Amino acid sequence: MGDAIVGILSSYRILDCSIAMAGPFAAQRLGDLGAEVIKIEPVTGEWQRHVAAGGARGNVINVSFLSLNRNKKSIALNLKSEEGMKVLHRLVATSDAFLQNYRPGVAARLGVDYESLKAIKVDLIYISISGYGESGPYLDRPGQDMLLQAMSGAMMSTGKADQPPTPSGQFIVDAVTAAAASEATIAALLHRERTGQGQMVSINMLDVITTLQMQEISVHTVGHVQQTRSSQPHGHSYIRAPYGIFATSNSFMALAFPPLKLLGELIGEDTFLNYDDETDSWKHRDQIFERTQFHLTSKTTEEWLAIFREHGIWVGEVYGYKELVNDPQIIHNQTFVEYEHPTEGLVKTPGFPYKFSQTPAQVFNGAPQVGEHTLEVLSGIGFTEQEIADLLRSKNVVALELS
Repeated sequence: MGDAIVGILSSYRILDCSIAMAGPFAAQRLGDLGAEVIKIEPVTGEWQRHVAAGGARGNVINVSFLSLNRNKKSIALNLKSEEGMKVLHRLVATSDAFLQNYRPGVAARLGVDYESLKAIKVDLIYISISGYGESGPYLDRPGQDMLLQAMSGAMMSTGKADQPPTPSGQFIVDAVTAAAASEATIAALLHRERTGQGQMVSINMLDVITTLQMQEISVHTVGHVQQTRSSQPHGHSYIRAPYGIFATSNSFMALAFPPLKLLGELIGEDTFLNYDDETDSWKHRDQIFERTQFHLTSKTTEEWLAIFREHGIWVGEVYGYKELVNDPQIIHNQTFVEYEHPTEGLVKTPGFPYKFSQTPAQVFNGAPQVGEHTLEVLSGIGFTEQEIADLLRSKNVVALELS
């Protein structure tokens, strides 16, 4: 864990009533900056506790949940019960923001919609994450990452025309939605600091993945250039050739739109010598890809990287996670954080995408067990020992029993 440095959001309390990735990751980003994030879970635990990506189940807490829920406290409530709602209302009255990603209509049925919680705390920041929006024809569709990638048009910007579109190897829509939600939460808190006004912030994954493609979609809507895949696996349909991943004699390398004349000189391809970068690289992009690929198999990745870098051509290694973790720049940047977790031992995960000179993000605590902080949270918002005992006896509020 990090040293005792006060986080930049340390005076704020965030209630995280979300599941899976986008919501929990957004709340975690706020916790990384020092906010007190209280994760409100069902008494059986949040959904992600029971679903492990890659089968990485861990000892008590699986890796998926572990990676998305550091810097949080856990309180386990049955929100369908009177006792659970009583606790939630007390929490809302003492909190700055409430974040949820329920299916449309669920928040209202539970009585945790914006209007209901605003009646308890008028300046509450309420963040609602959905798949497609708060209303509209797709209201009931599942907001799942790959489905939204497919709908967004992003898959049609890469790959070969005669092969199926390929989804990203990451939950990219969830991840960017999390970033947008944390950004919007901080902006809404800043507005409240200036005006005293709370508000509802609605974020949907479809809009997020669409606006992420600001440049690409504008090329289509403003430039009227069609999104066209061709016979070779270009890395981007709107970037001139050669642009993509190429095989060498021993592995792969990334090559990004070099000057064609210089490339031709270095790889020995005379047809490139008279090509114009801004016209021929589009007109002959498949041929350029093919001829580049033909020549690159003559040397190793290491040899080509040295040659191209000497001449200022943009090239790079193609890593798997094993190589990434051990890369010298990653190590220098301290991109990963390591800390001891009570049940999972030494944990190593990606750290923080920003560096603050005075108030650095840090791991204050690892992902909690279900209801690990129930007693602490209840006493902190004024419940007496007898009230807590009664709540626990009802089984609608659960606390972790520590041995």
